[in-house]
Amino acid sequence: MDQLKMIKMIIPILGLFILSACNTDQDIITTTTTTEATEEAKVCKAKDYTYEEDNLTYDLIWSDEFDGNELDETKWSYATGGYGFGNNELQYYTEGENLSVLDGKLIIETRKEDYVSRHYTSSKITTEESKSFKYAKIDVMAKIPAGRGTWPAIWMLPKDWQYGGWPDSGEIDIMEHVGYDMNEIHGTVHTGDYNHMKGTQKGGSIEVENVDTTFHKYSIEWLPDKIKFFVDDEKYYEFTPTKYFSCPDSGRWPFDQEFYLILNIAIGGNWGGARKIDGDNGVDDTIFPQTMEIDYIRVYQSNEITSLDDIRNN
Repeated sequence: MDQLKMIKMIIPILGLFILSACNTDQDIITTTTTTEATEEAKVCKAKDYTYEEDNLTYDLIWSDEFDGNELDETKWSYATGGYGFGNNELQYYTEGENLSVLDGKLIIETRKEDYVSRHYTSSKITTEESKSFKYAKIDVMAKIPAGRGTWPAIWMLPKDWQYGGWPDSGEIDIMEHVGYDMNEIHGTVHTGDYNHMKGTQKGGSIEVENVDTTFHKYSIEWLPDKIKFFVDDEKYYEFTPTKYFSCPDSGRWPFDQEFYLILNIAIGGNWGGARKIDGDNGVDDTIFPQTMEIDYIRVYQSNEITSLDDIRNN
């Protein structure tokens, strides 16, 4: 093969090699640039809010004092059924048969009785269809049931499930109690990263005397970057996601959306029925009926916080 022919063959091969190398370099540059842009565009949740936490003022925006003689169904709706609710609970939630309003109190009564396919009845009501809240101070004055197997709760779920199903869009448990551990009150949050299915839920507890015979005030103060839990105005737990991660995402802080209120007494189940005796179902059938009484629920909001949220969203 003469030199001219060899040169003519080598030049295209070199051209392809150079072009291939250039394309590879361009791919790397493009990828790096995209990654940098993604990092720059990332927005941290529950971070960089500036306000005077100890000097916030609150206005009452919603309440129920239970002054009538029946449930105000412009505010509340019944959640009914008996399918275990993901926790192997044993009760059937009826539509009004286990609830009354008397002497300025809402009364939820749970009973040992056969109903549909269940052997216990109770009641569960929510504000899902009428009212939801975002960033608020919530006070609930309540007296809760006693006895092994009872599991009362005052809690919240998201209105629009913005980040997906449970637990990704969050849950706020203002007050939970299990009857086999009397006088121990729990406050908890659940998120995609922090939840009881993983054993990573974030919460605290406090010992409170006479929870079944005396009314106590169960409260949260829900701010854009933290949620604080109280009993009778004593703070016992604070969830601040930046303590665990410098730039929280929705997996750690889905609490930048509206949530609605829920009141109920569950029976048995994974937690309420965890203390079993002689192989029973975790419920002492001699305790019934049991009640949770609610004197009032009051929801407050701070104009300072609402303004901060408006600025952030705009």
